[in-house]
Amino acid sequence: MVAYLDVAATTRVDPQVAEVVLHWMTEDFGNAGSRTHEYGARAKKAVQQARAFIAHSVGARSEEVIFTSGATESNNIALLGLAPHGELTGRKHIITSAIEHKAVLEPLTHLRDARGFEVDFLSPGPGGRVTVDAVLERLRSDTLAVSLMHVNNETGVIQPVAELAEKLRATPTYLHVDAAQGYGKIPADLMAPIDLISISGHKIGGPKGVGALITRRRGWDKAPLEPIMFGGGQERKLRPGTLAVPLIMGLYEAAKLFAEGHSSWERQAREMRERILAALGTTRFHLNGDPEHIVPHILNVSFDELSAEALIVRLKDQVAIATGSACTSASYTPSHVLQAMGLDEAVAANGLRLSWFPPQTAEFDPLPLAETVSRMQPPAI
Repeated sequence: MVAYLDVAATTRVDPQVAEVVLHWMTEDFGNAGSRTHEYGARAKKAVQQARAFIAHSVGARSEEVIFTSGATESNNIALLGLAPHGELTGRKHIITSAIEHKAVLEPLTHLRDARGFEVDFLSPGPGGRVTVDAVLERLRSDTLAVSLMHVNNETGVIQPVAELAEKLRATPTYLHVDAAQGYGKIPADLMAPIDLISISGHKIGGPKGVGALITRRRGWDKAPLEPIMFGGGQERKLRPGTLAVPLIMGLYEAAKLFAEGHSSWERQAREMRERILAALGTTRFHLNGDPEHIVPHILNVSFDELSAEALIVRLKDQVAIATGSACTSASYTPSHVLQAMGLDEAVAANGLRLSWFPPQTAEFDPLPLAETVSRMQPPAI
């Protein structure tokens, strides 16, 4: 059986989560917007429970949780939804990093090219971590927002979003955090006063197609978001459409299970990381990303004089791994993340991402992977 080490792309749905989703598809299948019968009332009550738990998990209020189809949609609502306020107030400057996911880079590129916004794309340096000082140095009186991811999806490097949130709270600049990879993994960070947080269910054992946007108030003031879709008025008019109750309940169940097992997950993830690095000690490789600020379950390496594509082909019957983001890995172009870190071209072009999700990957033995690499690498000169 092929071992699955690409959980940064997606996790397998937990069996308990699948049961919950099926229940709300086939038994309690009511529309949460239906007010005239018990089916709708049960669905509405269930969604309220889910909303309260997701809010609690990031230190927010229930009314600050907007359910979406996932982090990509949440990112778009946050960034494009802030744009009208920026245009109205003349605050059309945005700061982000060059290592963001395409779901942030592309909306911001659209705002720059089509709507006249000025966007600063900060480079993180070779460790892959943007500093708070680098952000603050670019801050201006007309800076509408800073968008900085929580955990990089290719390197696993943790960005200083909690510290940045504290610094920005006294300014009119909003902070948006794409927490697709970090939600549930580093819960304390997201308790910080971050204005807008995007999360996704399928990174923590939940179903694909569901996520949320947290729209935290500043005192009594709501983030001045405008909808980017219309029709129905659901989710405080920010995300219209019939609520996907089965998927929302799947996200709720997955978030609960992950929170309950977090300490075990973290311990097992670190143990797996140590085993992989120990096995790779027989090879020649570069570790991409600051090891002092990294999640335990993502590892990005480049092997000397070895093509990542060739290695993936050789290993296809042993292990499922990737060269980077699932949204861009099919293109076989050098990683924009590793390039933005200023790494050597050969290193950036051959980054390999391994990511695991205990206990789903507990049986993986890294020794055959290391042996394959050793056989493929030419002898050291």
